[in-house]
Amino acid sequence: MYRPPSAPGSRRLPSRVYWRRRAIVLLAAVTLVVVGYLGISLAVALTNQSYGASYSARAAEWGRQHGLGGFVTWVETEYYKLHPAKVGGQPPSNAFGSGPSAAKLSVSGGLPAPVRVASPAGSWLPGEGIWHVAGRETANGVPTVYEAFVRPDAVHTSYVVGVAWMDTRLLKARLYSGSFIPGGGPYPYTAPISAPNSKNLVAAFNAGFRMQDANGGYYTDGKLVKPLRVGAATAVIYKDGLMTVGKWGTTNFTMNNQVASVRQNLDLIVNHAKAVAGLTSQNTTKWGRTLGGTFNVWRSGLGETSDGAIIYVGGPSLSISDLANVLVRAGAVTGMELDINTDWVQYSVFNGPLNTPINGANGASLLGSMAETPSRYFASWENRDFFTMTLRPGTATASTSSGNSKG
Repeated sequence: MYRPPSAPGSRRLPSRVYWRRRAIVLLAAVTLVVVGYLGISLAVALTNQSYGASYSARAAEWGRQHGLGGFVTWVETEYYKLHPAKVGGQPPSNAFGSGPSAAKLSVSGGLPAPVRVASPAGSWLPGEGIWHVAGRETANGVPTVYEAFVRPDAVHTSYVVGVAWMDTRLLKARLYSGSFIPGGGPYPYTAPISAPNSKNLVAAFNAGFRMQDANGGYYTDGKLVKPLRVGAATAVIYKDGLMTVGKWGTTNFTMNNQVASVRQNLDLIVNHAKAVAGLTSQNTTKWGRTLGGTFNVWRSGLGETSDGAIIYVGGPSLSISDLANVLVRAGAVTGMELDINTDWVQYSVFNGPLNTPINGANGASLLGSMAETPSRYFASWENRDFFTMTLRPGTATASTSSGNSKG
């Protein structure tokens, strides 16, 4: 804009000063708009249940969505450095479960009941590692899920992690996909679990990392959502409901017309019934960009036994090495890490009459200290992927020819 020359003795400032002031005002206005938007966005996120059960988890999820993932991970790392898992001590005497024991059951029609889990902490405490029947049984009374509880290692002995064993002869798996993880929907199976699909629901549990952190791919219902990575740790669900865990690209772990869903997350942590080498290294590509594998935090994992049972492990004070060790002790020959941190590790079993719709009120968490509840799988706000286990067709109707008995 033209500005006439200043008259002699005038106090008018040079034009460059006016332009500088305009630039400062414009920059301040833009900053105010950006800060205001981010502030409102964060405030909304802090009330969003899908971002986690705690305000800290919600803030972290918001930060990662807004390009602050590195800062969030740094904050988490510093927090766990200052607040490490407690060393020593003993858990409460009632921490190892109750109810019918697998060792006292004589049943047919399913897989052989698992043997007692050897404690990573050394000698068993009373009740430690003993399997107990959990969740809905078949119409003939055959258990489909067992739960056991052990201490995670010989150092953090006041903590208890949960282990669930699932019979793949009696249960069929399904992957429920979310609008946030993996994104790219809509999907035929997504939260909330519908009333018809809940009629013979037995278990539901969390899947893996956000896809940008999973270093792997995602396929479901004929749709390749994220490219599948050769060598990635993979949970495969076939169209007949069979679930298996292994390394993508190896024998029997490739795409074919019987595959219903493929969920990848990082690299295997258990292979050939042993923890893989290098779990204590800081390889963020293999073991996760969020916190890596050495911190003792809430973690979850999935494994497969030699006879095809599926094992879930979840709980506090687990390094990735501890997680692999518990999977191996529970019988896994292959195993992978699922999600980590308090708000995302969740496993539920469900009870109620067979062939009858249920909801979260019919569920029980593997550990009472799990932040989320069984109701999350029946909530419309749940936007992450998760797995379910449901009774196979025919097992929900009583048969007089099975000869099953309990004793």
